[in-house]
Amino acid sequence: MNMEYGIVIGVLHQVVGYLLYPVIIGLMGCVLVCLFEVGMSVFEAVHSLKRFVRVSHGEALTAFDKYASVRLERVDLLAKAGPILGLMGTLIPLGPGLIALGQGQLDVLSTALSVAFDTTVLGLLIGLGGFVMAKVRRRWYTQVWQQISDQSEQKHHG
Repeated sequence: MNMEYGIVIGVLHQVVGYLLYPVIIGLMGCVLVCLFEVGMSVFEAVHSLKRFVRVSHGEALTAFDKYASVRLERVDLLAKAGPILGLMGTLIPLGPGLIALGQGQLDVLSTALSVAFDTTVLGLLIGLGGFVMAKVRRRWYTQVWQQISDQSEQKHHG
């Protein structure tokens, strides 16, 4: 029984160890998406949102709702995925780091801790960026929704 337990733990450790590089690649991808979304937010503020207000017709609310939903889904995903990937990137190298500590390999431990702290900070930064963009966009989208609704009411009553 003890040997089977050791094999299962060994396999689990190997599988988790293989996840570190995909997690780091995921974090880098999230950073790129976050930078893209910052640029798109600036573009929205200057151009895109005004287009919806200028084009006021029956389908404007439906089109705007679809547009806003897609835009908010991405930043909400960033706000949640960044910290999750950061935590995974923190925990994965700690196992080998603790084993290295037990064997007196301080250089391996220091590398593991460095990766752990770096991925934590990066994940939190991504989460913060997604959270801030989501809050700002929700405020913008509420204002645009109200303007489109007001214009539609004026056309129906005017």
